[in-house]
Amino acid sequence: MLSSYNDHKPKNNLTKNKQTTMKVNYCIKLVVAVAMISMGFGCQKNQDLNTSAQTPSSAKLVTDAVCSAKGWASQNGGTTGGGEATPTVVTNYADLKAAILNASVKVIQVNGTITIPAGGRISFQDQTGKTIFGSPGAKLVSADQSKSNSGIINIKRCSNIIIRNLIFEGPGAYDTDGWDNAIIDSCTNVWVDHCEFRDGVDGNFDIKNVSDYITVSYCKFSYLKAPKPGGSGGSDDHRFSGLIGSGDNFTADRGHLRVTFVRCWWAEGCVARMPRVRFGKVHLVNNYFNSTVSKSCVQAGFEANLLIESNVFENVKVPVDLMDKKSTAVQVKNNTFTNTSGNISGNGVTAFTPPYSITTLNSSSVKATVTASGGAGATLSGNSCTSI
Repeated sequence: MLSSYNDHKPKNNLTKNKQTTMKVNYCIKLVVAVAMISMGFGCQKNQDLNTSAQTPSSAKLVTDAVCSAKGWASQNGGTTGGGEATPTVVTNYADLKAAILNASVKVIQVNGTITIPAGGRISFQDQTGKTIFGSPGAKLVSADQSKSNSGIINIKRCSNIIIRNLIFEGPGAYDTDGWDNAIIDSCTNVWVDHCEFRDGVDGNFDIKNVSDYITVSYCKFSYLKAPKPGGSGGSDDHRFSGLIGSGDNFTADRGHLRVTFVRCWWAEGCVARMPRVRFGKVHLVNNYFNSTVSKSCVQAGFEANLLIESNVFENVKVPVDLMDKKSTAVQVKNNTFTNTSGNISGNGVTAFTPPYSITTLNSSSVKATVTASGGAGATLSGNSCTSI
């Protein structure tokens, strides 16, 4: 029996070893196959990212369905930007500038912080149908306060443009007749949505020179840095946020500068021009103003036609500045004024009737909506939509 057992034991071990080897080989082949498939998917994903560095900062976000612009940007054929084109991802100044200047690039996704070099202000001109949006935390930063080299972007003679979910950060106000963080110049159908403009040199954001059909929604304007005194322009505190129309003598602006500001926030640090308006038909609806250093908020300039509707003014001075009383119409309707001083009335003339429909909140809901986590500012996950 022992001999028989010993005779069969090697045979059984051989069989078991063979089976074990087969199982191991099978597992190895399976692991290799899975690895190759994973590598294949990885390669495809890397190719799709279309960037040289495969890091988290180069991750591409899925472009949401085309959003429907509201307000004045919904008119004149509407504003859809670059639509659902595949985003070109940029993470540095050179790539950002190249993508903006390339008319064939229709959607640009900005990842991370990009510093604009001195004199590197980007001139975005003569294009149509483009979207520039930021992933969470995306920021364009300029540190130059000089007259010639300041500013971040100048958008000129463009149409059907969307700018979304970006922080534009300047070096602080300094009255040298320099550049704003961003300018819309001679453009039509532009939608600026969920952006934050802060610490511009001359201003945060201007719209001028016969620009038309513009909507600014869920944007935040502020100054977080102390102003620099002693500028050649004469003002020691030039924290003046924005202009609509750049001068009383720019009479070509008549019949243009139709702009909607909806659910925006003029926050701490803004002193004036929230905005200052000349010529345009401007609808300010469901906005929040709470800068405690303000000297005046909405400024009704030459031939301005303003509908100031269902906004909240809190802890500010001169909510409605009639200036030299040369406006066409200033109508103040259903607003809330809390702890304010100075004028809160219009000029007695009924403003234009907006040709579009827009959801108008009761002023009691405005502050909570605008200051919510998904409210005004670069608070989106990317190129997504917030209903208005």
